[in-house]
Amino acid sequence: MVERLSADERRAALAKLKGWADVPGRDAIARTFIFKDFNEAFGFMTRAALVAEKSDHHPEWRNVYKTVEVVLSTHDAGGVTARDIALAEAMDRIAG
Repeated sequence: MVERLSADERRAALAKLKGWADVPGRDAIARTFIFKDFNEAFGFMTRAALVAEKSDHHPEWRNVYKTVEVVLSTHDAGGVTARDIALAEAMDRIAG
């Protein structure tokens, strides 16, 4: 099982992730991505889904037109782990 990040590890990881923040009341991180249009947002989700499936780590997300809201937390570990940070980094790269 993957271990939850310590408070210091989490702070350090979030400091390197642009646009990601703690979710109030949850052991999770979140970011809202805004794209040019629905096609670009859906393309992002498709590419991110392939990364998520390959790593067997899936996001909580919501899409409305050109906006994609993402929440990451490793449910089996009860909070944020290195897997969430890796997926956040991959999503940032995909989004450009």
